[in-house]
Amino acid sequence: MEKLYKQLKTVGGFNIAIGVILIVFGIALGILNIVSGASLLKNRKNILF
Repeated sequence: MEKLYKQLKTVGGFNIAIGVILIVFGIALGILNIVSGASLLKNRKNILF
């Protein structure tokens, strides 16, 4: 039974670490998306269709 608890503790810690990494990655991509969109809006007069 103790072996099971150790394994659950390890898996739980791993899941929390992955969750934090995904949140940071999502925030970083969101910021890059906003910056990219702002630069497109800034230069929209130079875009020809």
